[in-house]
Amino acid sequence: MSHIELRHLATLAAVVDEGSFGRAAARLRYTQSTVSQQIAALEKAVGGAVFERPGGPRPVRLTPLGAVVLPHGRDLLAKAAALAETVERFQAGDGRIDIGTFHSVSNVILPTVVRRLRDEHPGCDIRLFEDEPDQPRIGDLDLLFYDATFDAASFDREVEHRKLLDDPYLLVAERGTFPEGPVPLERLDGEPMVAWPEACDQPRIEKALAHHDVRPQVVFRTAGNEALMSMVRAGLGSALLPWLVLDGTTAWTDDRLTVHPLLPALPPREIRVYWRAGRTHAPLAARAIEIACEVAETTAERLQQRD
Repeated sequence: MSHIELRHLATLAAVVDEGSFGRAAARLRYTQSTVSQQIAALEKAVGGAVFERPGGPRPVRLTPLGAVVLPHGRDLLAKAAALAETVERFQAGDGRIDIGTFHSVSNVILPTVVRRLRDEHPGCDIRLFEDEPDQPRIGDLDLLFYDATFDAASFDREVEHRKLLDDPYLLVAERGTFPEGPVPLERLDGEPMVAWPEACDQPRIEKALAHHDVRPQVVFRTAGNEALMSMVRAGLGSALLPWLVLDGTTAWTDDRLTVHPLLPALPPREIRVYWRAGRTHAPLAARAIEIACEVAETTAERLQQRD
């Protein structure tokens, strides 16, 4: 059996529903001869007659073979209709998108991305996965936000990327620890500091400090930004944190804290969005990248105004 087409099955179902070739032709907007040709092609494909044709005004009836073919045909037609609807929704931007993220992006960039995607495509399914391993893994994610620059060999798959913004490091200290204004890097040598674990972008920053012969005394490490800020307030030590972490917090208005630029400035953290190389973007993923770039541009403008 071969060469069964969906149009043949649709014609079969229409003849059964309408009771005659003529009424099926009117429903399908075919000529009656076209309906006959479609049924003949189906019968050739399945190897036997699917209708008994009594002639005259009496309705056509399914043969035993036709009774076998019809339910499977209806099932295939339903699946084809569902597929067409799914593809149409996909092309329109609805569907599912899986996004890998990390804390800063989850707080500042992604809320706007998610809100605008849901406003534009109310039926979309957005799933977020927050993790920041030492080596980035994109897996089956549609998009991955990451706060460090890696070459393609670092990933579990070949990737492409787009840079969103440079995120400069600032010094957060207990008020009175340093004079107002920029703090020379050498003042941090031997100073007690709280810091992130030695993963992701942290080793690069500590290497940059060492390049200037600056080796702070790290007294506490945690991945929790709120915990780092709390320890700074408690006087345990200062912290080097990216601007994006501080954006939206009370760091600049907290009477127990001061925020300082560094002289010279440390290399900024680079925020990028990655996706699998050669993968055709779903409209939803492509739109998410567009919105993320717009949000990043607005965020960078806020950073300049803060400076």
